[in-house]
Amino acid sequence: MQTDNKKAILGWALYDWANSAFATTIMAGFFPLFFKQFWSSGVDATVSTARLGLANSIAGTTVALLAPVLGAIADKGTSKKKFLMFFACIGMVMTSSLYMVSKGNWPFAILLYIFAIIGFSGGNIFYDSLITGVASEKKLDFVSSLGFALGYLGGGILFALNVWMTLKPGAFGFSNAQEAVKFSFLTVGIWWAVFSIPLIVFVKEPENANVKNGINVVKAGLVQLQKTFHEIRHLKTIFLFLFAYWLYIDGVDTIIVMAIDYGISIGLQANDLIVALLITQFVGFPSAIGFGYLSGRIGAKRAIFIAIAVYLFVTVWGAFMQSRNEFYILAVTVGLVQGGVQALSRSFYARIIPPEKSAEYFGFYNMIGKFATVLGPVFMGGTGLLVRSMGYSSNTASRVSITSISVFFIIGGILLYFVNEEKGKKEAKYLSEKT
Repeated sequence: MQTDNKKAILGWALYDWANSAFATTIMAGFFPLFFKQFWSSGVDATVSTARLGLANSIAGTTVALLAPVLGAIADKGTSKKKFLMFFACIGMVMTSSLYMVSKGNWPFAILLYIFAIIGFSGGNIFYDSLITGVASEKKLDFVSSLGFALGYLGGGILFALNVWMTLKPGAFGFSNAQEAVKFSFLTVGIWWAVFSIPLIVFVKEPENANVKNGINVVKAGLVQLQKTFHEIRHLKTIFLFLFAYWLYIDGVDTIIVMAIDYGISIGLQANDLIVALLITQFVGFPSAIGFGYLSGRIGAKRAIFIAIAVYLFVTVWGAFMQSRNEFYILAVTVGLVQGGVQALSRSFYARIIPPEKSAEYFGFYNMIGKFATVLGPVFMGGTGLLVRSMGYSSNTASRVSITSISVFFIIGGILLYFVNEEKGKKEAKYLSEKT
């Protein structure tokens, strides 16, 4: 085992640096803006929001259905890295292809976006699962937080460069900002590819004493998946955590993918929203590392509670927000906790699962996360459409829609309170010894 090897840890964490460029420039930044203003030009804001929410939901559903199956197959062979790079390549190619989509062609843009999300999210299943082979239990919180911290920094750096290109297109040889935005999609694919190399070189595939090959690995994986479905019902701690995680991460992911769209809907300027997103990225870098150290003092569960409470405040405050300065303050607030809740949820879960089945169990983890992104954007978009149909303005409908997300943080936090980490470790140890 290569546990706590510095090169392996850095190589693993740098993949977060690599693919977070997609999360920032594409998912949170330029795609929502470009989709509304270029590919869906002239369409009512409520309709384009619903389209964007539907696209995220379709991609999330696809990944959610595939995740446990692929994870189980990967655990029975030596395929975690192969699956990771397969999905990553899909993401890189589809993201780069957005460069070629013409104005008004929103169906093609949505199609490429869906496949890009599948590549991004599918790769994360196997990336997350590799953490148990890279970090010891003692260092899980730190290593997970390091990954998210580098992700915020790397994604923020490339996004800042892309924003600069759109603000000063002539300095980079572009005739206008639209050309610069389209080129930024290409830079994300290249960035993703280059910084995936350290993981390929330094992170070794975890050992498996019962390796299967060819069609046998598929059969063995499907058999194992069937067993796990029966097991997970009896692993009460894992089951309860996944249910809690499904709800509170729903709110987190919805805010990530819909924040720019929400800002536009309530009348904020595109440049103001981009600046706010950059603030979140660069605040998120030290904050994610800070949460890693905080968990060492108060425990990961309590640190997650702090993040959930802050998010609950954000959803209520966001509904009454009026000025761009308030949006900037909101961006700082989100940046303080976003990386922390993501990183510590991952490391907390890694502690209560059997390590030899990490890909399969992280398949369930990512399945839950993707079903969260299915529900959240649709719930937010549907709430907005419902309020709009009652005769209220688009601005009011958008404000009500953001508040509706608070219910996921409230219920998720309540369920997390009943999750017992020590009991979860005992259940995982018992299952490992049994199998």
